[in-house]
Order: sequence, then structure tokens, then C-alpha cells
Amino acid sequence: MNRMRLLTVGVAALALAFGGGVVAGGMQDAPPQDAAPAADPVAEEIRRQLNQESGPAGDPAPENPVAIVPPSPTVETAAVEGDLAAETDEEAASEEDQEEGETDEEKAERLADETPTPRQRRRVAIVEAIDKITAESMRFEVEVGGRPVRFNQSLIFTARACEVAAENELVADSVAYLEVTLQPRGTVRAEPRQIFRGWMYASTPALSGLQHPIYDAWVVGCKE
Repeated sequence: MNRMRLLTVGVAALALAFGGGVVAGGMQDAPPQDAAPAADPVAEEIRRQLNQESGPAGDPAPENPVAIVPPSPTVETAAVEGDLAAETDEEAASEEDQEEGETDEEKAERLADETPTPRQRRRVAIVEAIDKITAESMRFEVEVGGRPVRFNQSLIFTARACEVAAENELVADSVAYLEVTLQPRGTVRAEPRQIFRGWMYASTPALSGLQHPIYDAWVVGCKE
């Protein structure tokens, strides 16, 4: 009897063990499922208490918002204008005092210095030219309104005016209005080509003179 009971218990145990293995193997072979967050009772309790608490009531928003305009800056110009007016009055008073104290000769000399004197015209312009290839240079005269002058059988100079600076000018200078034409000798059929026209200043030959790939020319002075 005892042997039959033990045999029955063993058969039942084997059946249960075999059934659990089959169930476990079947679950492993099933397709995976989506993960879900684990339940957290503490976090749920805190979240519930926060939802129950209500925040403080605020003022309702106005229906028509109020525009805030910054104040315009104020510039105090009265003091500045007063200072300028005072300086102008002082300068005018000093000029009046100076004019009252000076003699007629002194006043004439002062007005002569302030008034520009016309430049004196001359009849001949003195020009210097150089051939940068052959290093040939020459200083020659060109008569104003007279016959043109040819340099190095290529350059033709024509003088339209020649003036010297006035006595009251800051720089003693000679100024000539020249026209320079390029026409090599022997090419009569070729039309002359003007390469310069304008004022030349003796004080600044590098700025106002003729600058050409082959030739350079500048005014040296004026004479009667």
C-alpha cells in the first residue's frame, strides 16, 4: 500500500516537472512584448498629492494691454548756446577794438594780406622733358600762344598760359597750362594723339607733370 502511494506521488511529480518545462519552453519561443514602466507606489503617492494642491490665484490679464513709453531724453542746450554766444561776442569786441586802435596804413596792409592778389601772367613757359629709354633730357622754352615745340622728334608741346604766384600766396610757384601731343616724325599720315592737357605746377612736378611709359615732362618756370 505504501509502495503504491509512493509510486503515485512519484508519477505526479514527474508529470508536474515535465509540464513546467513545456510551459517554460513555450514562453521562450513566443514573440517579445513591449516594455512597460514598473509600478512605483511612492512616486504615484507624491504625484497624487501634488495634483491635489492648487497654486495661488493670480490677477487676471487685462483685456487691453498698456503700452509703456520710455521718457524722451532731455538735452540741455541752453548752457552751450549761451557759451557760444558769449565767445562770439568776445571775438567781435576784440576785432572792433583792434580795428579802432590801428591806423589806416595798418588796416590797408591787413586787408591786402587777406585779399588774394591776381597771379602775374608770363609770355614763355620753361619746360623740361626726358626720354626714359635713351636718357636724353632737355630744358626748352615754349611761347604762350606761339608756335608748338617738338621734343625728341615725337612730343609736341603747346603752351596756353603761364603764370607765377602772387606775393601774398604761401608758396612761390609757377603754373603753366600745356597740351602735349604724341606724333613721331616721319608719320605724317598718322593722326597726332594727345597724351596730356592741363595745368602743370613747378612746385609739384611728380603730381602734375606728364607721366608716360617713355617720356616724362614738367614745367620749371615762367619768364617774360
